[in-house]
Amino acid sequence: MVPHGTARGMKTVGLTGGIACGKSSVAAILRQRGVVVIDADLASRAIVTPGQPALTELVAAFGPGILQDDGTLDRPALGRLVMSDPSARHTLESITHPRIAARIQEQIHELDQQGQTVAVVEAALMVEFGSFRQHDAIILVRCSPATQIRRLMARQGWDAQRAGRWIAAQMNLDDKQQRVHAAALAGELLAITIDNDGSLSQLHAASARAWSQLCAKLGVSAQSDRG
Repeated sequence: MVPHGTARGMKTVGLTGGIACGKSSVAAILRQRGVVVIDADLASRAIVTPGQPALTELVAAFGPGILQDDGTLDRPALGRLVMSDPSARHTLESITHPRIAARIQEQIHELDQQGQTVAVVEAALMVEFGSFRQHDAIILVRCSPATQIRRLMARQGWDAQRAGRWIAAQMNLDDKQQRVHAAALAGELLAITIDNDGSLSQLHAASARAWSQLCAKLGVSAQSDRG
């Protein structure tokens, strides 16, 4: 079992969910409440900027076609390559995931040194990689497959078939929830699921309720330590 918190005892709460389930919306709601949120997607972008070793390795693995004219990573092009190819996806993850994890740990350490008592780490694949167990608690955001498809069609302009393929390429939400809840039942961490098939106001209420419950159980203030 991975020890909870950092050396000084700062608590971390993982925030994850399926594609188009509203994970980023929950992160935005928590930020509005003054919660410190570390975004794994921002870390993933930072480690593939020109000159970074990860970008060099990606080009070696997938070819120069994943680069835009200015030498930056063409993320949609790379996404198309790995969407339906498990081997390619594994190669991508083996190059980027360790570096993303290291960058997040650096941010956690910095916050801990500043005296922060709790922070959220938002990451899409923490259940898939098992890194959710490094946190003291986890918030899992989910919704129905029909809602996922509708949101992807509206957000990306995709047809239902393409949206379905992207959803199928992800870990099944039921499997993800089962893995999280098994860890919670084993006493490894606290876990709360937010069902996001309703309105934005309902999501605001559910997010506030989940955060307050987790902070109470973790013994930390639901308000930011910064100010």
